[in-house]
Amino acid sequence: MKLVSAWLRIPFWQRVVAGFVLGALAGWLMGPAAETWFGPLGDLYVTLIKMIAVPLVFFAVINAISSLHGQKSVAALSGRTFLWFVITAALAVGIGLLVGTVMQPGTGGLQLAMAHNYVPREVPSVVQVLLDVVPSNVFYALSGIGTRVNAAGETVLAAGRGSILPVIFFAGLVGFAIVKLGEKVGQARQLVGQMSEIMIQVTRFVLEVTPIGTFGLIAGLVGSYGFEKLLPLGNFVLALYIACALHIVVVYSALLLSHGLNPLKFFRGAAPGMQVAFVSSSSFAAMPVALRSITHNLGVNKDYGSFAVPLGASIKMDGCGAIYPALCAVFISQYSGVPMSPEQYLIVLIASVLGSFGTAGVPGTAVVMATVVLSAAGLPLETIGYLYAIDRILDMMRTMTNVTGQMLVPVLVAKETGLLDQSVYDNPSTNVGIDDPDPAPRA
Repeated sequence: MKLVSAWLRIPFWQRVVAGFVLGALAGWLMGPAAETWFGPLGDLYVTLIKMIAVPLVFFAVINAISSLHGQKSVAALSGRTFLWFVITAALAVGIGLLVGTVMQPGTGGLQLAMAHNYVPREVPSVVQVLLDVVPSNVFYALSGIGTRVNAAGETVLAAGRGSILPVIFFAGLVGFAIVKLGEKVGQARQLVGQMSEIMIQVTRFVLEVTPIGTFGLIAGLVGSYGFEKLLPLGNFVLALYIACALHIVVVYSALLLSHGLNPLKFFRGAAPGMQVAFVSSSSFAAMPVALRSITHNLGVNKDYGSFAVPLGASIKMDGCGAIYPALCAVFISQYSGVPMSPEQYLIVLIASVLGSFGTAGVPGTAVVMATVVLSAAGLPLETIGYLYAIDRILDMMRTMTNVTGQMLVPVLVAKETGLLDQSVYDNPSTNVGIDDPDPAPRA
């Protein structure tokens, strides 16, 4: 027990960094065998996170909407949140286009081969995406089961194709119903609040295995990829990482400063969510950590945060839905020798911003978004397959950018609306685990 207590006293971010470094070392030393030996640890960790995500979101959204100050307040907060989603997405597209134009990752006589496992993704219509938000069966939505159309044109069940949006939609209806019924369902409202607290505690338990999961994920990644897959597209990888870093460090910091907030304190409190996003490459898997980071570490009102973070995890994709497709468009234009016109740059901007919301909840967002943007700009689609071979490496930085933005926007809106506890923000914690209890209740 003394060893466990000593381990838990180490700051969370330091434990995650240790898992990352040891995992990279194990992958480098063991090569492909690291995936066999340690990959299951990472897979188990991601599965644990996904296990808690749906019930956490379900109870948190109901509790959030029923606890906020009426339906008008929820509508106003939603409008502000969505507006900042659009603004930051547009800025992200601009960063992607700028970095691609300056660094020119598609030049230099590249000789690329199509990834052997690349399969073009079908882009659903906006109408279909909107229809999919409403669950045909609530229990399917809660269990992560979606639907697909087979070759015969029949709609069939498909495990693992579920989206969090139907869960948010149904939970929102239940929350509004509780607000409407008032004291008649006071006990139900209390029960929902208690279930939300229980799921937060379960989340803390699961997050304690993050360093072990990080070790497994990174060991498997380094062991299976090596450096030979990165060399031909090294400039593109570098361009994406630089673009995402600029967006996080420069754009996000500028927005925080414009709201009178210290960026260093934000990044300190948001660090756990950013770390988990980077190693898991999943906004959905990082969502519980992101929620815990902004409410516990940064002082965002729990009720608002419980609504904003799940919504952001579904439609706020600065990395996958804005920077990446914009950079892809510039890269493919350079590689294929087809210069982009000013009109095409504008089309890329509009398609990236609108497309990220139009494909909300669609599996494989980055590939789908790249397909949408390239189609709109009239660029060759088959070249997406060249980048698919290194997609896992790209997805780490894309996802960290996504999740950082999903934490930033609630902080900005909370500051604007008086839902930010400034004393907590000014003294951010970096822990999200068992032995780091919540601060005192906020007024």
